[in-house]
Amino acid sequence: MSQKSGQCETNRGWPLERVLFAMAGSVSLVGGLLALLVSPWFALLPVLAGINQWLYVAVGACPASVVLTRVTSLRPATGSDR
Repeated sequence: MSQKSGQCETNRGWPLERVLFAMAGSVSLVGGLLALLVSPWFALLPVLAGINQWLYVAVGACPASVVLTRVTSLRPATGSDR
């Protein structure tokens, strides 16, 4: 446990936003690679990842964030975690 601004907090691992960013980057890289090597239709994967990112920015949730919060124990970062 670490002491930060008078509050005790535990190390919970990565927050939801960090996992979503890692997933979007992975999908973009894999989609780009598959589009080059297999089929141009795989170029839709990075497009869908970008749409999900903009949904999260505009609405505060995207399909991936909803699934991750329901299936795992991931939670959004709070202002004191950053």
